[in-house]
Amino acid sequence: MHKTSAWPLALIHAALIVFASLFPFDGWRAQGIDPWVFLSAPLPRYWTGFDIAINVAGYAPLGFLLVLALLRSGHERGAVLLATLAGTALSLLMEYLQIYLPRRVSSNLDLLLNACGALLGACTAALLERWGAIDRWSVFRARWFVQDARGALVLLALWPAALLFPAAVPFGLGQVLERLELGLEDMLADTPFLEWLPVRDVPLESLSPSGELLCVTLGLLIPCLLGYCVIRHVGRRAVFAIGVVLVGIAVTALSAALSWGPSHAWSWLEEPTRVGVWSALALAALLLALPRRASAAVLLLALTWHLGLLNQAPANAYFAQTLQTWEQGRFIRFFGLGQWLGWLWPYAALAYVLFRVSRREPQN
Repeated sequence: MHKTSAWPLALIHAALIVFASLFPFDGWRAQGIDPWVFLSAPLPRYWTGFDIAINVAGYAPLGFLLVLALLRSGHERGAVLLATLAGTALSLLMEYLQIYLPRRVSSNLDLLLNACGALLGACTAALLERWGAIDRWSVFRARWFVQDARGALVLLALWPAALLFPAAVPFGLGQVLERLELGLEDMLADTPFLEWLPVRDVPLESLSPSGELLCVTLGLLIPCLLGYCVIRHVGRRAVFAIGVVLVGIAVTALSAALSWGPSHAWSWLEEPTRVGVWSALALAALLLALPRRASAAVLLLALTWHLGLLNQAPANAYFAQTLQTWEQGRFIRFFGLGQWLGWLWPYAALAYVLFRVSRREPQN
């Protein structure tokens, strides 16, 4: 039997909640008040529908995944209660720690909404299990994917979330070199170790239209190849590739709408991007019959090429202004979370594919 993907996804989602709740992790201070004061405080008088929706939506997947993980592991009794209690305990801990962060406000309403979100997700998973939907998913997974597909499925589930944070190049995940250099300079400022940093001989150059086209192509082809590593049937690979492209376009449009406004949801779809999307579809079609191990090898090449191109280009000034909307506006809770997902996803995929090509392929 295959191992369930629910456990790693639940742990990753819990880690993301911690990250979103405590970001940017600086300015810790004791304010001289009881950290539990928010529990007995009056409910906030001012709140928005966005606040309610985001608190419920943030914990609902955690409750859902925890119940799935418990049910798939054979722990059927009390799964909903355990998942709800776990989500509530995590929320309580986050609200407690936010007392010490100047940019966060602990709230009993947030705690209540988070608990409701965990309960909603847990009940949804339990109902789906009772109605047989989870068993149908297991049958679907066994039919579509190889037995050891858990790592790839986790990465594919995280890919849309990584795209949600605005990227300088559409589908351009993993552009970290410029930020890494600046971060190291700030960290080592006023220390003798600053001189140890390598000096760049030539400045970063902006991507040409052809370079942007290639980055878009590779950015969409990478998740397709990741799926090919765990999907055997050519026809199912074709359906999967089309789905990847459609999801990628939809999430990128949503990201643009959140960043610049709904009227600019499709402003990123310029000619190099459009050609890159069609090129990715064409290459995905040409590689449909590639063996799974060969797919992993091509994926490794695509990842290294993609990251090399992106990290030789700087982020443009207009993009930097966009980030201020996420840093200072209503998306502050998700700024660091989304950014780190976008930075780390391709490197996690790189580690996964290196592991996959270095071991013997199981016979299934």
